[in-house]
Amino acid sequence: DPEEAFVAAVSSCHMLTFLALAASKGFVVDSYEDEAVGHLEKNAAGKMAVTRVELHPRVSFGGAKQPAEPDLAALHERAHKECFIANSVTTDVKVAGHG
Repeated sequence: DPEEAFVAAVSSCHMLTFLALAASKGFVVDSYEDEAVGHLEKNAAGKMAVTRVELHPRVSFGGAKQPAEPDLAALHERAHKECFIANSVTTDVKVAGHG
């Protein structure tokens, strides 16, 4: 349905941005999974909208260079700021957890 496609697009944009940023820092991503959740609710104008999307990324890294927790948090924060879909919508997008 359209709501799931929208949430998947937000999640995919974050993932692709994250992967590019991680690679630029020399990190090798072995796997990336996200169980994104969208919330279909009435917005401030009383219209139905996906008002919130929560991302729950789980990332595992290979290779000798492993990100510390602050590195991982910074990668997710920058990925969120640079994701063009998140920048294009009024939906509140949060990275709820990472690891």
